[in-house]
Amino acid sequence: MTIELSRREEFAVLTINRPEALNALSFQLVADIASALDEVAAMADIRGLIITGAGEKAFCAGADITELMGLDPATQKRATVSGQRAFDKLAELAVPSLALINGFAFGGGLELAMACTLRAATPNARMGLPEIKLGLIPGYGGTQRLPRLIGEARALDMILSGRFIDASEAERIGLVTRLLDADNPMEQGLAYMREVSGFSLPVLAMAREAITRASDLPVREGLKIEADLSTLTFHTGDAQEGMAAFVEKRKPEFKDQ
Repeated sequence: MTIELSRREEFAVLTINRPEALNALSFQLVADIASALDEVAAMADIRGLIITGAGEKAFCAGADITELMGLDPATQKRATVSGQRAFDKLAELAVPSLALINGFAFGGGLELAMACTLRAATPNARMGLPEIKLGLIPGYGGTQRLPRLIGEARALDMILSGRFIDASEAERIGLVTRLLDADNPMEQGLAYMREVSGFSLPVLAMAREAITRASDLPVREGLKIEADLSTLTFHTGDAQEGMAAFVEKRKPEFKDQ
């Protein structure tokens, strides 16, 4: 199974279990995540959710690029909106959620982490939104959630350069809320969750809502804009070149078209 949903004490734990592909997001895996989140939402006796990736190399290394190539605009937009809606389920959970980032969190993997309430990272964590290197832009919430977390200027820096940052920088700029030691990250994650879920769950939910509603534009409205623009980027010549170069393991030759 590519998704494992288990219990650790009073918390649900969702593990992306595709380590041979660095836990990359296929369309089916995104659908499986959405289904698992429905199960979590129906659990009446949990106080939070932890999401992590199997293995020590990756939380989630992003989208499965080979699936994204050659799609017509309508199919591409449906896939983008489905991913956004799946991650919205995570953002809208009644209980707090924690992304336990162990290794790579790139592209859709970082977008998944950003949909969580909080993010904790191990020393080997690396994060980024490298879509620009493929001639694309983020499509699962990256252009909307990253500026809300770290500010517009830093979000522009990360998205326009496609650069990767380590756990220390991520914590410094506010993308990561807690740094973990290399030993027993899950136990540390559980301890962190106890800190932020030990009070009234309804009041905790209202505190989260008060903060998130303060943004200038509702995320859902921003996601509609992102879905339109992300779909358009997939049908530029540079995107086709960027994805082909990725698959062929060569440097892309963009022509600004």
